[in-house]
Parts: sequence; structure tokens; C-alpha cells
Amino acid sequence: MGNGHRLGRRFGWLWGAYGTSALGTWLAFGAFPLIALQVLHAGPAEVAALSSVGAAVGAAVAVPLGPWVEFRRKRSVLIGMDLVRFAALLTIPAAFALGVLSFAQLLLVSVVVAAADITFRAASGAYLKTLLPAEDLLVANARFESTSWTTTIIGPPLGGVAIGLLGPVATVVADAVSYLLSALGIRAMGGQEPRPERRETARMRAGDLLDGWRYILADPTLRPLFFNTALFNGLVMAADALLAVLMLGRLGFAPWQYGLAFAVPSIGGLLASRLARPLVTRFGQHQVLVAAGTLRALWPVGLAFVGPGTGGLLLVMGVELGLIFCCGVFNPVCATYRLERTAPDRIARTLSAWSVTTKASTALLTAAWGVLGGLLGPRAAIGLAGVLLLATPLLRPRRAAAPLAEPEPEPEPAPHRA
Repeated sequence: MGNGHRLGRRFGWLWGAYGTSALGTWLAFGAFPLIALQVLHAGPAEVAALSSVGAAVGAAVAVPLGPWVEFRRKRSVLIGMDLVRFAALLTIPAAFALGVLSFAQLLLVSVVVAAADITFRAASGAYLKTLLPAEDLLVANARFESTSWTTTIIGPPLGGVAIGLLGPVATVVADAVSYLLSALGIRAMGGQEPRPERRETARMRAGDLLDGWRYILADPTLRPLFFNTALFNGLVMAADALLAVLMLGRLGFAPWQYGLAFAVPSIGGLLASRLARPLVTRFGQHQVLVAAGTLRALWPVGLAFVGPGTGGLLLVMGVELGLIFCCGVFNPVCATYRLERTAPDRIARTLSAWSVTTKASTALLTAAWGVLGGLLGPRAAIGLAGVLLLATPLLRPRRAAAPLAEPEPEPEPAPHRA
């Protein structure tokens, strides 16, 4: 992907807004567990609930929002979700200052933010497809991926310094402000966006809630990719949670070493995202999707062999570098493929269903692997996740997708008779 490829001023504002909010999120990485532990003196079960229960309930809350987003102007939804996250996060420092902060509030805010995240992602995908021509979608998604890895590299170290100097509540303020700046950036894009026409009645039907899943499962190429993504993401996150227990506990790594083991390999994602478009141009979208999706599954099993000391640290960094590099190629190609395979009037519902399933499966598998880690030990559970990940390439599109058929117009309703 060349830097000279211009996508226009409006995309520039959208890209800048994404980068700002992503940096804020990584600055506050780990802030909620730290607040629960240091300020509220919560136990391990409560801290685990912040990520698992918060994400799962947030995903459930987001289910009816997918159909709702479909028939709203997407830019307004993006701004609204940014403001919701800004307001929700700002209640944390406000309650802390007043001395009334509670664990229930932390959990509620995590639910609201998780639901808003899913809704924002669904709306942004739908908006991107209307903002840019099809040939520019991969370039745009690669830039988002590159920005994501860049903020992953610089955000947590800066956030760690801020937490050490000012405490975890200060990084929550920074995260909240980043969403406000994102909303202002999206508003500054300007331009007109027509209101989508709703062909059904104004009242949401119960079937609308499941329409995104129906659309995915009916498509012979989206369906295997959907299951592949949900299973892969869930198993990787479950293994990472146990890797933290293994490295910081039994193997005696310092927190800065654990952070370094993930921050340095993120450079691989930054480099890989810039290769996505040239690789697709040379080898084709389907071939890159299959190759990167297969290669990324080969790495995590190596984490079961991590040992103490410098050798163990280098092993984790090497495994993560390979994994992140493959994901850095796969993710923008997959995101572009998903947009191209989804009809314009189904994008928000489909992306919402995709995100809900991914978050819910991650929460479920993380909880399950926490139990397995207690029964088998963290190393054995990490190894089991790695072995199962080796099977995920079986869940992938077998052949290149046929061109997406244009949706047939729905028949006009019969005139109402008195």
C-alpha cells in the first residue's frame, strides 16, 4: 500500500477519529481491573467479571441495535456512540471524586461501552462502504489495521507511565476525552448522507434481530469465515489470559517484561497491514485470505513451551510476532471481503451479528479456559487451545466467492382498504 494513495478529506477525518479513540482505549488498557483492585479492593472473581460478564452482557444489549442502526444515518450513529462512551466513562472519575464509586458502576459502564463498541463498528463498516468506492476498501481497512497496531505499540507503555504517576482513574479520563475528540472529528467530516429507506413498517419486527445471523449463515463463503473468526479469536484470547497467569505467576516475569512481550511483536502487525494490498494485487484476495488464515493458526501452540528467563521471553515474542504478522495481513483482507460480500441494506445488521458473536464466544471460551486452567494447569490449557487452533483453517471458504447478486426489490404492499 503506497502512502500516495489518497482517499479524500472525509476519510482522513474518519481515520483520524479512529486513531484518536484507539489510542485512548490503549492508554486506559487495564485501568478497570486496577481500579477494582486498588480502589474498590475487589477479589479475583469480580475482576474477571469485568471483562467476561461485561463483554457478554454488552454483546446481548447490542443485539437489537443492529437493525436499529440499519435504518439510521450512519454518521449520526457514530457520533452518538462516541458520545455515549464519553459520558459513560466520565461517570467513573466523577463518582471517584465524590467518593461514591462502586463495583456495580464499573460493571455497568463496561456493559454500556461494550454495547456501544459493537454498534460503532457496525455503523462504521456500513458508512465506509458508502464513503469509498469498492476498489479503495482494502486500502482503507489496511490503514485502520496499521493504526490499530501503532496504538497497541505506544498506548500501553504511555498508559503505564500515566497510571504510575496519576493513578488508573486518570487514564479513564483520557479514554473518555478520546471519544469526545473522535465525535468532533466525525462531525467535522461534513457532507450529506441520505436517510436509508425502510421498506417495512416503522415498528421493528422480532425477525429483524436475527436477520444478520440469517444473512451470514445463508452465504456459503461468509458462513465458514464467521465460525473461523469466532473460534480463532475466542481461543487466542483464552490462551492469552492463561499466559498472563503463567508468566506473571509461576515463571516469575516482571509486569514490564510481560508488556514488552506483546508490545514489540505488534510492530509485525504494523508492517503486515502495509503488505495486505500488494499481496492481494499479486496473489488474489481468496489466496491471501486462505494462506494468512492458515498460517496464523500455526503459532499459538508454541506458547505452551514457554520457560523462565530470557529464553522464555524471546520464545513468547517470537510466537507473538508470527501470530500478529499473519493477523495483520488477514484482518484487513477479511474486513474488506466481508463488506464486499454483504448487500448494502444488510451491512449494519450483519456486522453487528458478527461482532456480537465474536465478543460472546470470546467471553465464553475465556471463562471455560479459566476453569480448564484450574483443572489442568495453565500450560496444559494453553497447549489445548493451541491444538484446537490448528483445526480452525478447516473453517474457511473453500473457493473464491461468486459475484454478489443484487437484492431483488421487495413487492409493494397492497393498498389498505377500509
